[in-house]
Amino acid sequence: QRTKYHCNLTMSSAVDNSASSQEEARKALEEEAANSNLSLLHITDGESERGIPVVKFVEDIGAFADTFEPSASAELLIGAYSDLFSKFKQYEQSLTQKRQNYLEKIPEIEKSLELVKQLKKKQDDDESLMTRYSLADNVYGQAEVDTSTGIVNLWLGANVMLEYTYDEAIELLSTKEKAAKKDLEDATNDLAFTRNQIITAEVNISRIYNWDVRTKRSQKSG
Repeated sequence: QRTKYHCNLTMSSAVDNSASSQEEARKALEEEAANSNLSLLHITDGESERGIPVVKFVEDIGAFADTFEPSASAELLIGAYSDLFSKFKQYEQSLTQKRQNYLEKIPEIEKSLELVKQLKKKQDDDESLMTRYSLADNVYGQAEVDTSTGIVNLWLGANVMLEYTYDEAIELLSTKEKAAKKDLEDATNDLAFTRNQIITAEVNISRIYNWDVRTKRSQKSG
């Protein structure tokens, strides 16, 4: 993917506060972005095992800027890394929500699995199961569950409930529990990796900005 980048002018030290200067700088930057060969491939360094881009850490900013044709300005580089930073922040939010969903989902699966196992044990012992069910807030009724039928109904989501034998329900719930725990582990690892890429992007932006300030200061003094 070769995406052209535009930078946020508010992050540039070279832009004057006047509206006319900002407009001129904006047009100049748009022209530079249109003519530059800077793309996503230049600011990333491959992918993780799960396909998440690895943010490239720039050691020598001046040398890195000169690898483009024409040489990339600090504003263009900052804009590229700022765009990548924004994408990673959005992905971080998505992963955070995904991880939270699994943290809530797994205990529900475990609770359902444990309950079906109790029903199965009562059936094997030829016993019924005494339980309580909610009638209203803080009001419960007592019921006797006949386990001899060996049948349980499970909610599958989207208002769908299906009937299973105890063995089928245990197998299904065990599979779902294992998959959910694996997905939780993946989401946790991806979230940690993504946050590391966010830090790298932030460090690059800061270093490019400081490099730009030093370069302009050196040019003035020279």
